[in-house]
Amino acid sequence: MIKQKAKEVIRKEAEAIADLERKIDDNFIKAVELILKCKGRVIVTGIGKSGLIGKKIAATLTSTGTAAFFLHPTEGIHGDLGMVQKNDVVIAITKSGGTDEVYQLIPLFKRLGVPIITFTGNLHSPVAEKSDVVIDVSVKQEACPYNLIPTSSTTAALVMGDALAIALLDEHHFSSEDFALLHPGGHLGRKLLLKVSDIMHTGEQIPLVSEETDMKQVILEMTSKRLGTTTVVNQKGELVGIFTDGDLRRLVEKTDDIFSLKARQVMTKNPKTIDGDELAAKALNLMESYSITSLIITNGKREPIGIVHLHDILKAGVV
Repeated sequence: MIKQKAKEVIRKEAEAIADLERKIDDNFIKAVELILKCKGRVIVTGIGKSGLIGKKIAATLTSTGTAAFFLHPTEGIHGDLGMVQKNDVVIAITKSGGTDEVYQLIPLFKRLGVPIITFTGNLHSPVAEKSDVVIDVSVKQEACPYNLIPTSSTTAALVMGDALAIALLDEHHFSSEDFALLHPGGHLGRKLLLKVSDIMHTGEQIPLVSEETDMKQVILEMTSKRLGTTTVVNQKGELVGIFTDGDLRRLVEKTDDIFSLKARQVMTKNPKTIDGDELAAKALNLMESYSITSLIITNGKREPIGIVHLHDILKAGVV
């Protein structure tokens, strides 16, 4: 019985969402155009559960390039209306369209000359009749057994808000890089903003030996720089190879006198490199593709100017 009831709730709300598609009409386009022309901010308002949905819609708009904030209706009529400017646009959310707290704000918005977009389930309600654009978010029934508790209706309003935000995102040509700039502290921000040059080892931190370096010094260089690898350069300082701790283990297994060898005899030629301006996420993808743990950064003369290790990327929180 419990499973059946839960599935019924999900089905009803899914039907409510599916029904929204036919409600995307010219009013939706007008709402998008109003916001695109807006030189101020989008003010989202609503009370109760509609207010909670309004807060989420405002947050989604803000994070996708449309400046928005939430105005609590009660606080609005007690002073917070001062944050609304004449260049703003209002989105009012009210299922009934007759919510007193929201309705009291309408004449005040009108006095400021602020366009009003209303999400409502009643197209002929007092709030709807005084709005510039009305978007239908009505539902056939709530998911609760008494058809009272806002469930399907709040879900419908939330999804319509998402549709509006993404339509605006598309019109603004808002990119993933733009999104990352607004989310620098999150995982996605790090993934889309952090470059190889931000985390690579440079200068004296780069493990480096010449082709003619003997194995003892090669091992000491790897050990002292603690990256489990060393770059190998020719007489001109150009990158010609790399030698890793994995190469060392394999060499010990098949060679008795490793200390008689030179770096050029044991190195892996043509090591994988990456440009310092590339994203750290791309470096990680390359490492995974080639099953390696380090990438070398070179300049125009193919001289090693940096090295990035898998641990550097993991530590930076790109994954």
